[in-house]
Amino acid sequence: MKQAESTTQQPVVHHGYYLTPAQAISRLPKDATPAQQDSAVQRHAKISEIHWSEMPDTLHMPGHVKGKTTKDSDLPLHYYKESFFSGDSLLHPELKGGRQGVAGDPVPYTIAGDNFITSLLLGCFIIAMFTMARTHSFIVRQVKSFYYLSEVHAKGQTETSAEVWFQLFMVLQTCLLFSIVCFFYVRDKIGDSFIISQYQIVFVFAGMFIAFFLCRAFLYWLTGWVFYNKKKNIQWQKSFLFLTSAEGTLMFPIVMLLAYFNLSIQSVFVYTLLIVLFIKILSFYRLYVIFFRRNGIFLQIILYFCALEIVPLCVFWGLLLVVNNYLKVNF
Repeated sequence: MKQAESTTQQPVVHHGYYLTPAQAISRLPKDATPAQQDSAVQRHAKISEIHWSEMPDTLHMPGHVKGKTTKDSDLPLHYYKESFFSGDSLLHPELKGGRQGVAGDPVPYTIAGDNFITSLLLGCFIIAMFTMARTHSFIVRQVKSFYYLSEVHAKGQTETSAEVWFQLFMVLQTCLLFSIVCFFYVRDKIGDSFIISQYQIVFVFAGMFIAFFLCRAFLYWLTGWVFYNKKKNIQWQKSFLFLTSAEGTLMFPIVMLLAYFNLSIQSVFVYTLLIVLFIKILSFYRLYVIFFRRNGIFLQIILYFCALEIVPLCVFWGLLLVVNNYLKVNF
């Protein structure tokens, strides 16, 4: 009862002023509850109206007339930027003096977060689908005539300009897809410390693949021109262009899985090797059908295939390793 009476009594005024919160709490019993302490503080606290000063601000920089205030909208803009050190020659506010906080871990690079590569792949997909829809009959005719020599094919099938441009575009897409796979394989196995940007590396690899396919086509044309007639040479050039286009078409799904579904680079490498091996088998079969079926010489086609397929591929792989060694930063 004594505790309750102490908390309900009127606030005590000492010499014209109210008790402070510390004084009010000190006069309560030691076992007073927090609610009782809060009640005592509220009874002794006197909240009065705040009267802000109407006097002009006199705390300004030396040299300025007293009475100016930052609330005055007529002041020039430089007035707000001036400080005590404005006239010092060592003051350079345009230079950054650092940053607040600690830098976080950078977000790892992914193809899915790269707008340029994503736009490139999306553009390739749209153009390829549009072109395949326009030339689907040509693709069906090429597939049907691939495994045998019909009379029409033996005389030389005529191809429209749209069909030729379609195959050339697919060859360029093949080079681009191989360069992307090669870049990410190198980045995963060796590292991403290169002397140039990643876009330049992808285009360097793409240029190397384009040069590789052009050199192979030239070697095939030169060999066919020396040892075989023009008709067989043209047949193989068409088959070579079609096989290269098919290689890029088969590579497109695995690149999409690598980019947007975080497929492991080991799986991509195995899939790429299987695709290359499959295309090499089809090339071996096509070379046999066009050049060596009637001759019946099996050893000659082995030498022909190794000289124009296996050896250039091994040389190109060595060049990729050399170029990659020049492009990466060697510590």
